[in-house]
Amino acid sequence: MSRPPHIPADLPPPSTLLTEGWHCLHIYYRIDPVAWNALSTEQRRAGCEAVAHLLDPQRPGAPQRIQTSVISGHKADLGLMIMDPDPLLIDGVRQGIRNSPWGAALVPTYSFVSLTEISEYVPTAEQYGARLQHEGTPSTDPAYAAKMRAYETRLPMMNKQRLYPDFPDWPVSCFYPMNKIRDPHANWYQLPFSERSALMAEHATSGMKFAGKVSQLITSSTGLDDWEWGVTLWGRNPLYIKDIVYTMRFDNASARYGAFGQFFVGYVMEPLAAFEHLQLT
Repeated sequence: MSRPPHIPADLPPPSTLLTEGWHCLHIYYRIDPVAWNALSTEQRRAGCEAVAHLLDPQRPGAPQRIQTSVISGHKADLGLMIMDPDPLLIDGVRQGIRNSPWGAALVPTYSFVSLTEISEYVPTAEQYGARLQHEGTPSTDPAYAAKMRAYETRLPMMNKQRLYPDFPDWPVSCFYPMNKIRDPHANWYQLPFSERSALMAEHATSGMKFAGKVSQLITSSTGLDDWEWGVTLWGRNPLYIKDIVYTMRFDNASARYGAFGQFFVGYVMEPLAAFEHLQLT
């Protein structure tokens, strides 16, 4: 059958799989004490084995990334972050938990669906060079060449981490959704790209001060969830999470144009350690 004339010939075939980057799901559960107390000892044991297996990132057929956290505060007890090119493989973990012996006792309280991306505000090598010159480093300065070489070397690694992130081996995680606002007096989407790019460069400079203390991943949820982006932070210490969020809120990109949803702070653990902490074993 010939392709209809209004469909471009170079389109890939329809698919739920991404050609670049990963799907991402953050999902949070609370323990229903009534449902938990109704489980028999055998159901609790079988559920522990089943859910621990589902959350094992080393099992055959597991999603590319799974991280388990115990959540501080009343919003949830257990938090999961799952990433893979296939959204149905991710959803399989959720469905497996629902159908496990613990299914009635683990009640979802919040979820967030997004995709990894390379932001349009990440400068290319050419744009970075133009920024250096704008900031006062002429192209004839040896420092200019050194900075350009360094940026060209690290840009592919940074972009790979944005699309296919490795989770740092740090104990604290924090997730929150955010938007850029459309207030009549501060509409992000009516600013020219050059101004938005400059604001995001200021924002990135603030974040760089926390290198080695906080790792950040921004995922895009426009059209996929109620907010436009999800921000995942990992910290060496809870204090660093507080400090980076406080510091970056003074940047105009946040202070004038940012809107934020709920914050979920957790402590990263292996599944069985998380279950023990939650007194499920």
